[in-house]
This record gives sequence, C-alpha cells and structure tokens, in this order.
Amino acid sequence: MERYSRQRLFSPIGEEGQKKLLESHVLIVGAGALGCANAEMLARAGIGKITIIDRDYVDWTNLGRQQLYTEEDAKRNIPKAIAAQNHLQVINSTIDIKGIVGDFYIDSEEIVKDADLIMDGTDNFETRFVINDMAMKHGIPWIHGAVVRSYGMTVSIVPKQTPCYHCLLQTLPSEGLTCDTVGVISPAVQMVASYQTAEALKYLVSGEVSKELVSFDIWKREHSIIDVSSLKRADCPSCGENPSFPYLRKGTGLKTAVLCGRNTVQIRPQQTQQFSLERISKRLHTIVKNLKVTPYLMSFQVEDVQMVLFQDGRALIHGTKEEEKAKRIYQRYVGA
Repeated sequence: MERYSRQRLFSPIGEEGQKKLLESHVLIVGAGALGCANAEMLARAGIGKITIIDRDYVDWTNLGRQQLYTEEDAKRNIPKAIAAQNHLQVINSTIDIKGIVGDFYIDSEEIVKDADLIMDGTDNFETRFVINDMAMKHGIPWIHGAVVRSYGMTVSIVPKQTPCYHCLLQTLPSEGLTCDTVGVISPAVQMVASYQTAEALKYLVSGEVSKELVSFDIWKREHSIIDVSSLKRADCPSCGENPSFPYLRKGTGLKTAVLCGRNTVQIRPQQTQQFSLERISKRLHTIVKNLKVTPYLMSFQVEDVQMVLFQDGRALIHGTKEEEKAKRIYQRYVGA
C-alpha cells in the first residue's frame, strides 16, 4: 500500500477508498490516445483489475499522443491491447491486467458482465452505442470521452440515474470529424482523460458521479459545463421504461457485404443520411490521393484501397475483401 500513500492522504479516497480501488475491475474499450491515458492513470492508482480491448496495432502515427507505446511497438506492429498490457504490467506488477485483441461488438458481453465500470476510449459512434446498450442491459456505469483537434468532452452515464448516450444523442456535438482527418493534440487528450479518470475514481470509491457534460477547447481556452440530468427520456429504447437495446441486435451498426468477384466491400450506415461531400472533401484533400468529387459521389485513394462515397453514406472500398478493414477505413475517414 505504500505506493498509494499520497492518494490515500487525499481524504475523499483514504484507506477505505484505496481498498475499494484494489478490489475493482475496470474495462477500457479502445487503446488509442484516451485509452492509453486512462489505462496508465488507473494502473498507477491501483485499480485491481484492468481489461483492455482494442482491434488495432501500433503504428508510427500513434506515437505523438498514445503515451504507452514505443518505437519498438510501432516497428513490430504490436497489437495495441498487447502493447498496453505489457507496458502497464511494468508500471504496476501488483495488479491484474489483461489485453484482448479484437473488436468490441455485441459478442463481447462476456467481458462486460463482471466489470464495475467501463471507460470509453473509442473513436466512433457505432462502438459507443454498443457500449451504451451493453452497460444499460447489465447495469454498469460508463464514462464517455471524445477528443479531436484541440476540443474534448466527457460525460458520466449511470443506468437508471442519468441520461444514457442514446438520450444525449441530439446534445452531443459531432460533425463526423476524426483524428485521422483533422488531427488532434496531446494536451486535449490528457485533459479529457483526466476528467474521465477522476470520475472513475470518484465512482469506484463513493458510487457518485457528476451530472454534467463537460466540454472545452484547450487551444482557445474555452470551457463549458452543461447539466444534462433533465434529458433522460422515458421512451428511450436503451434506458427507458421498456428498453429494447437496439444496438445489441444482430445486423445493427455499419452493414458490410463483400461484392462477388470484385475485391470490394460495400458499407452502408444503419440509417440513410445525406452527407455533404463538399465538406468531407475539404477535410480530406491534404491526406488522401486522387480525390475527385461530383454532385453524386466522391472517390479517393487511401492506404492501399480506393474508396467511393455516395451522398447517402453508402461506400465501396475497392482493393480488399476484409470487412473489418473496410469498416476501419470508413470510420477513420468518414467518421461514422
């Protein structure tokens, strides 16, 4: 317990709180920038068990903001979940850390059931809706975090007490921006993760969370706090009086299909929507190749594929038959 002495001196935690932390299990979904920052702080704080799930591997573009990884991880393309597990175990060898290489989806219920808290380290709406429905179904609080450019936000979600992510959908600001298209700076990551980890510690030692959505732009030194407690909806399909957990059904989220004989994957969003191809092209023109835009579609080359995006959000990813790869590229560059 000596390693936690300064934390134990903090009266809201104290001796009893530290014991609760050592008995807690936190699941971190996503081992990118937010996942890394949260995982390291929670490991140093003495969370007894940490499970990290992530589908990606470490590359050079991660090293500027994803603090757990090294150049050697990038050279060897180590899966992020494994690299995070290895580095965290060196930081704190007295706790249980498990890295899972995979996508967090509706088949991930088994790793959720015994968690006391879920931390959001993801970068797309689809996964967050799955986290939300799974958390609501099993009565597990989760802490949402998002960051892009110099802007970040976070809110705590507790089943039966606060509005859920589905309730807040119209309140959460989003323009489909991603770190891959407009960038991000490390101080914004650290700010969001600090709010998230503070909420995690608060909940695990006291059962309480803040009821506000916090957002900020660290570059512009702007900061806002919004009380969202009144936004809980009785008819919400995820947390309302008669929940149906729509995002835990088979076939929800991005729909993918390998087109026969074409080495192409088609992707369709769950809900048809009108995309602004002009606005998306302005974000992408400096980071993709051979960008072309017509009134009906846009096409470009990125990584080793060609992507064609239509106004209704449907896309064709030419050059691969791997559905997970196609989804990853769609989420990175379109932001769904």
